[in-house]
Amino acid sequence: MKFAMRLDPIWQPFLLAGGATRNNSYVELASQGIHFRFGLLFDRLIPYDDVKTVFPRSWPFLYGIGWRSNLRGVIGLVGSYHDVVEIRLKARTRPLWGIFPMDRIAVSLEEPERFVYELEQRLHPPAPERPPDGAPQQHTARGSRAAGARKRPRRRTGN
Repeated sequence: MKFAMRLDPIWQPFLLAGGATRNNSYVELASQGIHFRFGLLFDRLIPYDDVKTVFPRSWPFLYGIGWRSNLRGVIGLVGSYHDVVEIRLKARTRPLWGIFPMDRIAVSLEEPERFVYELEQRLHPPAPERPPDGAPQQHTARGSRAAGARKRPRRRTGN
């Protein structure tokens, strides 16, 4: 499931310097993990097991637009100051571009609420319903109590 990154028109000329267009700037919830793609400069897959949490966040004007880092673990893939989501990782991953540590990724998205919902569904799937304590267990046809009651009668042998 792909989610388009939000790229405000005013910033598009600056983002083109790194090859970021609407076609190659997205976050995809793939079967292996979260695939981040932001132009030519960022293309990375983060396994779901490495993700701790996801939530909406603000992105102040001073943080800037484009490929950003605060050199303390936050990587920004931002094309807008609005609709930014943070994906927090369980541990720092190998340095981005060999320099920047990464344990949080902030990304601006067209549908941030839907992304958060879909990612949380993958991180914490709903538990199967269990019968309340003390309730009789449901049985299937194979191995059910009723099947156990239908034993074959014993053959009588002649005396």
